[in-house]
Amino acid sequence: MLHTRSAWLRAAAPVAVLALTLTACGGNKDTPSSAPGSASAPGSGSGMDDGKNSADTVAATDEKSAQSPESSGGVLRPGRSGTGQYKEESGKTTYEVVAQKVHVGTEAEARKVVQSPEDAKGLVAVTTYVKFTNKGPGIVKGLPKVDNGTEIYADGQRGGLLIGAPESLPGCEDPIDIDNWQVGESHVICQTYMIPEHSTSLEVHWGEEGAARPFIWKFDGAG
Repeated sequence: MLHTRSAWLRAAAPVAVLALTLTACGGNKDTPSSAPGSASAPGSGSGMDDGKNSADTVAATDEKSAQSPESSGGVLRPGRSGTGQYKEESGKTTYEVVAQKVHVGTEAEARKVVQSPEDAKGLVAVTTYVKFTNKGPGIVKGLPKVDNGTEIYADGQRGGLLIGAPESLPGCEDPIDIDNWQVGESHVICQTYMIPEHSTSLEVHWGEEGAARPFIWKFDGAG
């Protein structure tokens, strides 16, 4: 499914501008600060917006591959799933995880979704859509935390997490609305990071905190 950048901005602005904190690129998710960046336009690439037209490029999902998820971490093609555990309030839960696509905006858009436009100088917002399926052993009660394991890297450096970025984007679910997550049930949870505008490759990482070998989905060819 394609989303135009104008539609993304309309959905993002009303929520993200209200209470937004920008963490430093390469910093800790929970430590807010401003993030520096460099300027230039992202080019076209697999699963990425080319920064010059009005639509996302959706990374095609390989259905056959998704039926045989990897379970040891490592590099995966966009759309291929991996299986790992995450510690929830109700206990360790096994999830099947797949990074479906990413959406890259523009610097002009990024300036409109932060409290201080200067924080977004030379940066763009990139949103990743990650599908999680509860594989057991039981129901996930309360607010799920599995999406906290998702990070976005640009040219080998972790981006700055956009706290307060909307989960209300088309195709994204808000974890707050997920209650009593049943075994076999799937949800798409998005994360938005700020990255330098001139980045040439993107990676979506997922793993439990401190994981030595997270799953990595590569979206290359940004410029």
